[in-house]
Amino acid sequence: MKYQLAPLFCRPWTLNGMSPRLIESHYENNYGGALARLNLITETLESLDPATTPADVLSRLKRDESAALNSTLLHELYFASLGGDGRAVPEAMAAAIARDFGSVDRWRQEFTTLANARANGCGWVLLTYVPRDGRLINQTTSDDSHSIAGGIPIMAIDMFEHAYAIDFGANAAAHIASFMRNIEWNAVQGRYEDALIMPPPRKLVQKQFDGTPSISVEEVAAMLKAGTPVQIIDARPKHYTTKSQDIMEGAVWRDPERLDEWIGELSKTEPVVTYCVYGFHIGCETAITLRKAGFDARYMAGGHYAWKAIKGPVKLLQ
Repeated sequence: MKYQLAPLFCRPWTLNGMSPRLIESHYENNYGGALARLNLITETLESLDPATTPADVLSRLKRDESAALNSTLLHELYFASLGGDGRAVPEAMAAAIARDFGSVDRWRQEFTTLANARANGCGWVLLTYVPRDGRLINQTTSDDSHSIAGGIPIMAIDMFEHAYAIDFGANAAAHIASFMRNIEWNAVQGRYEDALIMPPPRKLVQKQFDGTPSISVEEVAAMLKAGTPVQIIDARPKHYTTKSQDIMEGAVWRDPERLDEWIGELSKTEPVVTYCVYGFHIGCETAITLRKAGFDARYMAGGHYAWKAIKGPVKLLQ
């Protein structure tokens, strides 16, 4: 595969406080150099036989490929982030930023602080959309290799010295201020809208229990913290609990195979949360049986180990 050069997005002569010479040098030498390295590494990799190439050689080339590809993509995003009035944030983009950062001003302060922290060093600061959580975050990298797995960067500032030394010398703060004045928010919003199309990672679907109401461990923790009345049933099988050392604090263990004997102890005026070891099976079946009996029952997704994974309180199982 041969990677193609992306035309320069911004018009260098229109930028406020940045000279065409800076943009031209950055585009030609740094972006062009990253692309050339990427194509050379790719060509080398394609010529090798993975079956006979030493593992350390292949590993080094793949690390170099990752760095060159990230540098190429981030440079393209950097130039595509410039060319507008950085003060004029479109209403939809401003609303998204305010939702995830509290306000545009708070986002701006965090973004510039992160950029200043990279001053006279190297790396990038990115505004990134994370489909998993449906939100925007700022992220910072110390070189070309770090990224958020599954994240979609929609704006980037280059904090390597090559991005500003021609115009600003060592004054990275002036470079950051100029970048912020020149953000092309309409293009940023366009990339944000494109990113919204990307669905989050597919969640676990248990076909045999499809439609059975569930509750997350975080929601259960919030209920307990708020003092909300809830009946929590540890429905792990007896053969498992005999080998277990702990139980969720606030839960009562009940043998799921003897549900008919203890169902009468439950109140129908308070919600019931059931769980098993991992949240795959017994907790779901117990919740279904209780719902058929008229209880407001849900199973706790992830079960006992999900609770422990969020450091939910446990106690010794007596």
